Amino acid sequence: MSRSLRIRDLTLRDGQQSQFATRMTQAQVERVLPRYRDAGFYAMEVWGGAVPDSVMRYLGENPWHRLESIKAAIGDASQLTALSRGRNLFGYNPYPDSVIEGFCRHAVTSGIGIMRIFDALNDTANMEASIRFVKAAGGLADCAVCYTVDPKFTIGERLRGYLRFKPLPRRIFTVDYFVEKALALESLGADLISIKDMAGLIDPATCARLVRALKARLKVPLDLHTHCTPGFGLASVLVAMVEGVDIVDTVLMPFAGGPAAPAFELIQCFADKLGLETGVDRAAVADISRDLKVVRGELAAFDEFQGHIPPDFDLTKDALPADLEALFDRAIAAAKAERYGEVLEACQAIERHFNFPPPDDAVRLAQIPGGMYTNMLAQMKQHKQEAIFDRVLQAVPRVRLDAGCVPLV
Repeated sequence: MSRSLRIRDLTLRDGQQSQFATRMTQAQVERVLPRYRDAGFYAMEVWGGAVPDSVMRYLGENPWHRLESIKAAIGDASQLTALSRGRNLFGYNPYPDSVIEGFCRHAVTSGIGIMRIFDALNDTANMEASIRFVKAAGGLADCAVCYTVDPKFTIGERLRGYLRFKPLPRRIFTVDYFVEKALALESLGADLISIKDMAGLIDPATCARLVRALKARLKVPLDLHTHCTPGFGLASVLVAMVEGVDIVDTVLMPFAGGPAAPAFELIQCFADKLGLETGVDRAAVADISRDLKVVRGELAAFDEFQGHIPPDFDLTKDALPADLEALFDRAIAAAKAERYGEVLEACQAIERHFNFPPPDDAVRLAQIPGGMYTNMLAQMKQHKQEAIFDRVLQAVPRVRLDAGCVPLV
């Protein structure tokens, strides 16, 4: 009997936010909805994050209408999910419990089945009210532990810190740190736990250790959310699948890769080879992807990777070439044997075949999430300052350290 792997599709929220600065219009969303009902994803992330803000600020549309229209089209075929900033909800200031209660109740009534709740500082106290009110309204509380890594310092930088009586911090973000946060959230009532790797910083070896540790301790399902910007995304999701993760987040191929999450189509190929049943209708996915490719062309003004649009790939009829099939098999064998460098090499070769953007070392070093990356670049272009973008990326780790080594979400 095959094990199931649930798929959360991010295309209409995190996918378009990471790739196109959240500029997908209501009309473009409605164009792809009919076949989404047939696709059979476990969940669809469609709201929250930067969507409500951008819908109002840049598109002059109603974010509540967007959610309710998607619910009307999808019904109960997939759980609709949203991303909430804990006590900040969808804004940037903390709100009182009365506002959080009303907002969560209205969100669930309007169609949200799963609210993914996070706090940018991994402060579980800032998530308690949202967890309580989402569950009271009948929704599921998906509690996210924000993944990040410690800033990297040279020996010279550490020495200078000691000489200035400002010693640089030692390891903070260990596997134990994330496990403790996840267990604390489970005790607060989390219905599932997500590893929320906003900047795609989790490498395959660390991912294996973390998923293994969480699966050994948690009683609720575990979800992995990551991105592809630094080049780890596909490999880390594969490793998580081998280690028994319950849910993975993916994006349909025209919106996938680069600053977004791994492509569903590639994950489905791995799932087939691993004997994992996703329950997703491949014909519906192919139809949606054809429409999304047109939408991507319409969003070209916000597309920083127009030279890296993946080719059409229909899971219902397109077979993998022999050399590509061998790469999939090699990646799986390496993941099972814990040869994580080889997993990464094979997965990056697969992504090159499908013309996804190459790994971005500047983003890996700056530790910037995909949506932050594309939004910041779009804003700098608006002010005609894109020439200094690389200098801005170099400054981010220093600013992050001065702010107390906070995760960047």
